[in-house]
Amino acid sequence: MLVEPELERVGPEQADAEWERFEQALERTKDQLQGLLDRAADDVGAEQAGIFEAHLLMAEDPALLAEVEKGVRGEHLRAEGAFYRVMERYMVAMRKFDDAYLRDRVMDLDDVTRRILANLRGEERSGGAGFDHVLLARDLAPSETMEMDRARVLGFATEAGSPTSHTAILARSLGIPAVVGLHDVHSHVRPGDTVLLDGAEGVLIVNPTRETVITYESARRRRARVDGQLHALREGEAVTRDGRRVLVAANIELADEIGSVMAQGAEGVGLYRTEFLFLHHGEEPGEEAQAENYAAAARGAGEHGVIIRTLDIGGDKLPAGGEWQSEGNPFLGWRGIRRSLQQTDLFRTQLRAILRASAHGRVRVMYPLVSGVEQVRQANALLAGCMEELAAEGIPFDASIGRGAMIEVPSAAVIADLLAGEVDFFSVGTNDLIQYSIAVDRVNERVADLYQPCHPAIIRLLRNVVEAAEASGLWVGVCGEMAGDIALTPLLVGLGFTELSVGASQIPRVKHAIRTLDAGECRELVRRALGLRHHQEIFARSRQMARSYYAELLE
Repeated sequence: MLVEPELERVGPEQADAEWERFEQALERTKDQLQGLLDRAADDVGAEQAGIFEAHLLMAEDPALLAEVEKGVRGEHLRAEGAFYRVMERYMVAMRKFDDAYLRDRVMDLDDVTRRILANLRGEERSGGAGFDHVLLARDLAPSETMEMDRARVLGFATEAGSPTSHTAILARSLGIPAVVGLHDVHSHVRPGDTVLLDGAEGVLIVNPTRETVITYESARRRRARVDGQLHALREGEAVTRDGRRVLVAANIELADEIGSVMAQGAEGVGLYRTEFLFLHHGEEPGEEAQAENYAAAARGAGEHGVIIRTLDIGGDKLPAGGEWQSEGNPFLGWRGIRRSLQQTDLFRTQLRAILRASAHGRVRVMYPLVSGVEQVRQANALLAGCMEELAAEGIPFDASIGRGAMIEVPSAAVIADLLAGEVDFFSVGTNDLIQYSIAVDRVNERVADLYQPCHPAIIRLLRNVVEAAEASGLWVGVCGEMAGDIALTPLLVGLGFTELSVGASQIPRVKHAIRTLDAGECRELVRRALGLRHHQEIFARSRQMARSYYAELLE
């Protein structure tokens, strides 16, 4: 539990000693994080070890440290209070993120904050229980997950968190069964209770019957057998039984993930979220740093290449000079292509870096949060200007680089036929499209049940986008959560999407699902679904078809 320190003042003559004390705590923290980084690299590989590399970058962020030093030396604050004040402001701002992936990064800041405060206070980390157990907690930081005694911790459940948090990702990589987001779990479980933890389905059963234990043990063996079969078949193309080819690509957050997603059978990268490069860099990365990063992704992505989404981060989310700007309604505010077209220097730097990376492999650029034709035309004009500059400087790039628009806003889905004349491909961000179309905040528990991927309006919008793409000879993909939900794969194949971009662990399953399906039957499923009135009916039809073809993946 993070105990918020008081904002205590010290005498001016003590300021230097307070700053020295903070620097010593910072050095201890960096040593600990380096140890976690080394351990994670050995246990789960470079991809997940990058979590702690990001933590190290946070602990070394010059803008952040400058703010702390100003509080200690300029305002004569005790180090604990000065440091916490800065970190709390960052965390409050980040909790406003409308992107679930970015919101989950608050835990990383919280983890670093707790560690530095503990070192300032001279506190030691607990070694944990000395017997086999399932751990229940309000929340767990990534470092706590890495440091737990895996010989004793059989699994864990937390009240907070989400499947996209670094804690959940680490647990999956370490093979630790985990269920996150179980609200009020402590009121239902007491120390000494027997529990059955199903990390795959997100279920915690308290004091299960013998029959339930037998059933779950049988299911566990079946899943292990299926996972082994999928791993063996992960390579190769995903083609339906009647010959329909669907590309299965990966979503990534950092270039370091390329190796692991390709090892899972990814056919390139369908979405590279560049926000994390900016957030983890400590300051806005320059053209050189970006070009090197994007080139590394391009080299590792193979023949299908990487689609790099330009910065999709709002005025409430990007640190600039150590300061955070806020907006009354960041969900509908200054983010994505809107921000880029107003901050053209930042945008041009990124476009130049993407173009330079295109000389090292197949690269495409994609504009986020497009809502009208003029935005795409302005972005393309800036891209053309960057091409002219690079050509004049003798710097190589792919002059025929593919340009794409993300379809996340209802207006973009409705005018997809107009947008098609300006780009080479579409990629549908279903998370935002659903959220904006139904006007529902999916993290608001009071209305979360209204977040319905199979809402008739969503199915019709998706059909409109695909038809517009097909009429103009464009390919069209999906990079939102729908793409990785194998219960919905029959719907997406039937709608006619040519690419699905998913998380690394979902790649083998989505490929297998596509290979077992008949595209003609999927089209008939969509034809019938368009006549249904309720989202539950549409979902049930899709899941029924999925079960008829690959029930083993849904158990």
